[in-house]
Amino acid sequence: MLRLAFKTLPGLALIAAGAVHAGADRLVVAPGGYTPMKPTPGKGMPVDGGLTFQTQYSPTGLEALWMHDNIVMTVLIAVTLFVLALLIWVMVRYNSRANPVPSKTSHNTLLEVVWTGIPVLILLVVFVPSMKLLAHQFKTPPKDALTIKAIGNQWYWTYAYPDNGEFEVTSNMLSHEEAIKRGEPPQLAADNRMVVPVGEPIRLQTTGADVIHSFAVPSLWFKLDAVPGRINEKVLFVKEPGVYYGQCSELCGARHGYMPIVVEALPRPQYNAWVMTHAGAKIDGAPDVPAPAAAAAAPAAEAASGTEVAAAASSGE
Repeated sequence: MLRLAFKTLPGLALIAAGAVHAGADRLVVAPGGYTPMKPTPGKGMPVDGGLTFQTQYSPTGLEALWMHDNIVMTVLIAVTLFVLALLIWVMVRYNSRANPVPSKTSHNTLLEVVWTGIPVLILLVVFVPSMKLLAHQFKTPPKDALTIKAIGNQWYWTYAYPDNGEFEVTSNMLSHEEAIKRGEPPQLAADNRMVVPVGEPIRLQTTGADVIHSFAVPSLWFKLDAVPGRINEKVLFVKEPGVYYGQCSELCGARHGYMPIVVEALPRPQYNAWVMTHAGAKIDGAPDVPAPAAAAAAPAAEAASGTEVAAAASSGE
């Protein structure tokens, strides 16, 4: 269990390593342009006959899944079996045939202390890792983290990239036929995806344009409400390249069930190639390049200034 905990607990080392790797190739653009990634069947999506959480691809998701499987379920099963055993024992030992004269005992100090103290201890066992998980989920993103803004509309999503030139991408659900044609799950596929770099912390902000929506991707253990007039913020960290599906998780009107979310996580060079397919885009962290007109005007201005100085000098003579 200790080895499993080490592998799945949130991953400060994982995030740090990812940040170092991302810094090394942050400005690299993959040759050949951008090609949409095909989803992997069963990865980042619900599966037929699934009984538990989806496989997790974020550090907080791994931590939450470990806590659920090794702490919450252990406590739940133990308490359920204990209560079942007590019920069976009471029915067998204290039925009217086995115990025709019932006891009239009304108090038992030791028993009352035990049945109060043990539940308190059980709650503490669950409370401590729960608070750690909560703190990890709402950890402040690094100052240089890429910012992406998800805006909920009735009934589609808009993704804004302020650090990449402030372009926006509008995402609508694909028809059933088009989703099948593209090899994607129907009612979860979208015409435009929210593309993110893999292996680095992302500052994901949410807001609503009309009513309350909720941005939720189960396989990334991410859920954040999008409230009109307010910006909410959490760190999104995707461990592996892939396509991850979610949906709006706040009842928002007649077509609430038709607001899919598709997150495409790419290595940084491929992400940069996708960014550069948009008009006016730039790579976050790259130095600002002067506009061509301004760059051309600067030497002309210097030449004109030199001419004026020379003319003034000759007239003075």
